[in-house]
Amino acid sequence: MADTVEIRWIEVGIVGGLGASVLYPLLVFAPLPLAVGAAAAGLLGPAIGIGSLGLRRLVDLERHSVTATLGAIANVTAGALFTAMALVQLAVRHRAAAAAAPVDMVGVWLGLDVAWDVYIGLGTLFFAWSMLGHPRFGRPFAIPGFIVGALVLGLNLRTFPTPPAEAGSFDVGPFVGLWYLAASIQSWRSLSWARERLSSGA
Repeated sequence: MADTVEIRWIEVGIVGGLGASVLYPLLVFAPLPLAVGAAAAGLLGPAIGIGSLGLRRLVDLERHSVTATLGAIANVTAGALFTAMALVQLAVRHRAAAAAAPVDMVGVWLGLDVAWDVYIGLGTLFFAWSMLGHPRFGRPFAIPGFIVGALVLGLNLRTFPTPPAEAGSFDVGPFVGLWYLAASIQSWRSLSWARERLSSGA
């Protein structure tokens, strides 16, 4: 029964990770109606958290990892901050468009934007560290994870409160998203390994 629960966690995490990989570019790049954008923002945060909890379970099958747990905690927080930032942004833009005078609350969502980037950057660094030496991830995942995690932290804090892309730098967010998409696909490919690992009593 415990083995079945572990596999379910990993499977649900894969769904969350893949869902976040679809919702993020949809929300950031597609011109969505207000209600659809709010729904996507409301779903994306939980999807990031669920995906990270499932990834943590998979990583822990090899060895119990403090850094994987820290990565999951950071990413659950990042998901909540992203949803807050996106909903504030949507609400302010909608009210500003409908009001006689624009309401300048850009600083609010810029602060939330950097807060979410800080937590997702930390979560990525923690997960990358936990993947070193892991038979299903290893250096091909750990090294890119270190790079994108460090970049998202460094660039956002360096240009705060202006987003890096607007400050003459570039947005690392899509690369972080691609890294988690690759990790979710690798988790899917690792389900047989996970079942064997659990059946062997590891």
